[in-house]
Amino acid sequence: MAGKKGAGVLELAVLGLLHESPMHGYELRKRLNALLGMFRAFSYGSLYPCLKQLLAKGLIVEDRPEEPNVPLALQSRRSKIVYKLTAEGKERLQQLLTEAGPAAWEDEGFGVHFAFFSHTRADVRLRILEGRRSRLEERLERLRAALARTRERVDTYTLELQNHGLESVEREVRWLNELIGRERAEQEQQTKNSSKTTPDMPRETGR
Repeated sequence: MAGKKGAGVLELAVLGLLHESPMHGYELRKRLNALLGMFRAFSYGSLYPCLKQLLAKGLIVEDRPEEPNVPLALQSRRSKIVYKLTAEGKERLQQLLTEAGPAAWEDEGFGVHFAFFSHTRADVRLRILEGRRSRLEERLERLRAALARTRERVDTYTLELQNHGLESVEREVRWLNELIGRERAEQEQQTKNSSKTTPDMPRETGR
């Protein structure tokens, strides 16, 4: 199950990055490492099977740009393959960006979805943020309960580690509260603006 979730997250990450710009495989891997911290452990062994599957599905295509003044026999070795998104790939990306279920709230899935929030509908963004907050609030309850049970039985360093984990989750919940507040305020403002621009229906006048 974890493997399938990871594959889905990687598919979203690859399609999202290729939507921004075509890339070589090595460049794509560097962007994944830089943009998505959780993917620091990515290797060619995990990325290229994903690219192969996307190619087979017609979601991306390979492009080998010709190098001027280079013999054709050498081009096959020296040219780098550039991966580009297809129209089907763009449709698949939009489909993935509308998913706001529990998989988008988990640590791995949330980070990837959040990285592409600029391409995500406002209502979907809000559902993901609220789902993530709900998941972390559940985690907070478990951490506090565990800390209360073990406080008298653990050494100072273990206690500090547990407090650090608790504070990290509390910080993220506060951050999510701020994001959710801004999202709601922006949506309310957009609703007000759209209602102002909607012309009133003409009233019928008696003859």
